[in-house]
Amino acid sequence: MEMTFRWYGANEEKISLQEIRQIPAMKGIVGTLMDIPAGEVWPRERIKSLKDEVEANGLTLKVIESVNVHDDIKIGLPTRDQYIENYKQTIRNLAEFGIEVICYNFMPVFDWVKSDLDYRLDDGSSTLAYISKNIPTDPEEIIRKVENSTNNFELPGWEPHRLSQIKQLLEDYKEVDEEKLRENFAYFLKAIIPTCEEVGIKMAVHPDDPPYSIFGLPRIVKNRDDLDWLCNVVDSPSNGITLCTGSIAERPDNDVYEILSEFCQRDRIPFAHVRNIKYLSDNGLDFYEAPHKSEYGSLDMYKILKTMYDNGFNGYIRPDHGRMIWGETGRPGYGLYDRALGAVYLNGIWEALEKGASK
Repeated sequence: MEMTFRWYGANEEKISLQEIRQIPAMKGIVGTLMDIPAGEVWPRERIKSLKDEVEANGLTLKVIESVNVHDDIKIGLPTRDQYIENYKQTIRNLAEFGIEVICYNFMPVFDWVKSDLDYRLDDGSSTLAYISKNIPTDPEEIIRKVENSTNNFELPGWEPHRLSQIKQLLEDYKEVDEEKLRENFAYFLKAIIPTCEEVGIKMAVHPDDPPYSIFGLPRIVKNRDDLDWLCNVVDSPSNGITLCTGSIAERPDNDVYEILSEFCQRDRIPFAHVRNIKYLSDNGLDFYEAPHKSEYGSLDMYKILKTMYDNGFNGYIRPDHGRMIWGETGRPGYGLYDRALGAVYLNGIWEALEKGASK
């Protein structure tokens, strides 16, 4: 297991690489190039510059999140083939500079949805939350709500230039149901995975967030059966999963421990986002993102990591979203302090598992 930390780049962050390096046992950065629109090739010189910057600060760059998939690919338009060729070239360019894992998603329109980006907890900290009654029925209203809560940071999956076309996007997806989206996903995977095999890259799809339909849009990476379909449609070690414990657990009938056990055994989890959530309703569909420690949420973080350890997980891991604590402000979910605490907590559990196994 190698602990990593998501970082959006010097022009997009108030957190420095030197601050991240000071987190005990922090090894690597999960990097991105936020300004490159979906569908365009990531230039070699930009990738090299990012890698050089990260390594100059004593960290590694082995994981990229996210190389976004163009909507024409998800919708299945004739233009998708050119965008797929662009995606394949990006894969080659990333592999040239030592990237091993690409985290991506195949969610229509919205990469993730939360009702509140500044949900206040009793201790005075703030976090992300999903309260179903606070989700507007009009997608344009949720866009306005998010835009007013970002602290002037651009959020992944909520790029203004793309969401300004929301009405047209929703119209374009009108004929795309789960079956059609799955067909388009299979088409994409069958095209890119041979390239991944050639250059040694592992694709790692992020589960849907939330893992059920919202605004009438289909969801196809939402449970164990969907993950099984994914692994079987292109049966390759290069076709894997970013197992996000929080996203999977947002659907209470998903057994996150069993899912981790199965897909770790199948060696299909090269990357994991590990976070805790606290259910707020009996059906589990309302929740907030809790501090990582088990007692503060509804997930057993020791059991999560033990399941991963016992079933051979040897990939990259990062603390996922964190609260805003100690007066910090910044990109919602991506402050320094609480994610640093989460990383140290997860590393402590992992050390205990390793030393316990050696006795």
